[in-house]
Amino acid sequence: MNILSIQSWVAYGHVGNASAIFPLQRLGAEVWGINTVQFSNHTGYGAWRGQVFGAGLIGDLVQGIEERGALPGCDAVLSGYMGDAAIGEAILGAVARVKQVNPQALWCCDPVIGDVGRGVFVRPGIPEFFRDRALPEADIATPNRFELEYLTGIEARTVEDTKRAIAALQAMGPRCVLVTSLEAGTEDGEIGMMAAEGGRFWRLSTPLLPLGVNGAGDAVAALFLFHRLKTGEAGTALSAAASSIFGVLRRTAEAGSREILTVAAQEEFVLPSRAFAALPA
Repeated sequence: MNILSIQSWVAYGHVGNASAIFPLQRLGAEVWGINTVQFSNHTGYGAWRGQVFGAGLIGDLVQGIEERGALPGCDAVLSGYMGDAAIGEAILGAVARVKQVNPQALWCCDPVIGDVGRGVFVRPGIPEFFRDRALPEADIATPNRFELEYLTGIEARTVEDTKRAIAALQAMGPRCVLVTSLEAGTEDGEIGMMAAEGGRFWRLSTPLLPLGVNGAGDAVAALFLFHRLKTGEAGTALSAAASSIFGVLRRTAEAGSREILTVAAQEEFVLPSRAFAALPA
């Protein structure tokens, strides 16, 4: 399995490609990582050093991979946080190049826009890019609850409302959707996820852990893509991704770490210590 991952990179900690690439490799995927930024650490610290790379560089790197004759073997493109909307155009170009030589390849787009409590935290133009340009071309989308509501205008307060919002998002383009950070249908002390494809819906809940870390969503998108490619089943992919990320986050909470323990808890990617079954919704 070959995945082209176009995301941010940090030298310290785990967000973007630094959160997505290693789990994919640990599961046996070959990952061609292209970094949209190179920062010392994620921006949640309030201070960082580094730079945002230009869209031209991203396109140049994709062209270099193409010149090696590798793109026909690319099974999927994974994209996440963008520093500016121009990078989105480069991602669209990369997806077009891949699909031209391999029409079966999938694009998994994580539409990073914002979160509950923080609101929109990306630069102007990026939310509109996701809505108008990216999602109509994407095969898989992995928004959190805030992003689902923002993109569809439908509040996901109940299971049925969430299903309606997901259906509205699917009507925009992506046939397969994973939504994270859901409260609908959960008990106190739980957090939920829901996946949908082909008119079917699955959901599950995991214990809500006492921690706040960055990068978990990047890992979930990568894990979901991997298992969806491997099994062809969105419900199976949801169960596998949720089980792995819960195990990693549990280990992170127990250690009191501000950074997700991507390396120390790596066995959770291969053999989760606790399995959560996705049930029909």
